Amino acid sequence: MTRRMTVLVAGAAVATLGLTACSGGSGSGTAAGGDTGGSAKKVTSIKLVAAEYSKDHTAAFWKQFAEKYKAKTGNTLDVQIVSWDAIDQQSSTMIQNNNAPDILNLNAYASYAKDNLLYSADDGLSPAVKSDLLDAFVKSGTYQGKMYGMPDLSSARALFYNKAMFAKAGIAGPPKTWDEFEADAKKLQGLGNGSIGYAMPLGPEEAQGEFSIWTFNNGGDWKSGDTWTINSPKNVETLSFLKKLAVQDKVTQNNPGRTNRADAFNLFKSGNVGMVVGFSPLAADLDKDKKVSYGVAPMPVQGGGQPQTFGVTDYLMAFKKPGNQEAVKAFYDLYYQKDQVNRFIKSEGFLPVTKTGLQTFASDPKLKVYLETLPNIHLTPTDDPTWDKVKLAVQQNIGAGINGDPKATLDSLQKSAENAG
Repeated sequence: MTRRMTVLVAGAAVATLGLTACSGGSGSGTAAGGDTGGSAKKVTSIKLVAAEYSKDHTAAFWKQFAEKYKAKTGNTLDVQIVSWDAIDQQSSTMIQNNNAPDILNLNAYASYAKDNLLYSADDGLSPAVKSDLLDAFVKSGTYQGKMYGMPDLSSARALFYNKAMFAKAGIAGPPKTWDEFEADAKKLQGLGNGSIGYAMPLGPEEAQGEFSIWTFNNGGDWKSGDTWTINSPKNVETLSFLKKLAVQDKVTQNNPGRTNRADAFNLFKSGNVGMVVGFSPLAADLDKDKKVSYGVAPMPVQGGGQPQTFGVTDYLMAFKKPGNQEAVKAFYDLYYQKDQVNRFIKSEGFLPVTKTGLQTFASDPKLKVYLETLPNIHLTPTDDPTWDKVKLAVQQNIGAGINGDPKATLDSLQKSAENAG
């Protein structure tokens, strides 16, 4: 969940607020060979490779965490912080060279679980911790009936709108349906002087996120059970609607198919954009800049029903290595203490992953719209080992549907997904 746009998540949200693709694991058995857990000599030092969410907070958090881990267990935690731009390649190289870290912080885990490289929650997570995790994140971290991806933080998306532009255009409040959204976007675009109704980022940075939140609110999805449904009628309808906004209605910025999320956020922060899909880190930037009076609302829905939110979580995963199981479990036990996991999430500007975390963050009114939807958050299929490959294809190609044929674009991505395994 890269913090490139501020970075969400949340992001996040996320900082990064966002995410990059993981290239996946290789080989089988343990990441370092030999026996695992208690059958081998217990280690006194383990290594964490962690993604950098922010320059100001990530390294500082893990430094104090390592000190507490040492004091609690007597073991050393060697921490390596890696930028989101480099962590996929660096971690993949480590694992391919039989030099996996004990703990890895990344946004994809299922390919490593498929290759039997990871401890499951049964091996390293206490029942009390697992029961406190939000059900949606337990589900997203589960591969073939066992949980391997432990959520470290989350982000959720919502509709940001410019209150001043809404007032000037005579719009009373945020839209609740797609028809209202389209009408409002036209009014906002009609204000002139460079005004943009809606900033649409379908460029390669995180196109799957933009498309997800729209199609989730149209009854669409990436999969149904074990079957890919990328070219489903609902998804085709969604991409066709986004094309209509950009090409026929002309209520977006130029070339949304090549616009990244960070660019869309910057347009909104300039004060010339009426609406954009964002998350809590964008709110933090807006609050800091104090240039745009904004509101945050649930996404508009097509065809009735309750608004859906697109969510993202990144994971902590533990690699099977000789004698490290007890140290890994101690790592998780400490991280999921309230004063650790919530401290990290709050400092990075993201959202909680635990039920007790919801209570902790409930006092912040700016997070209300996210927290209300977080228990039922809608995520992409990170539990599928091929999702990282599919996501990359989506990021690079779905924007072409804006200037081309939406159905042909999704048909091509459907074939890519079916062949990814």
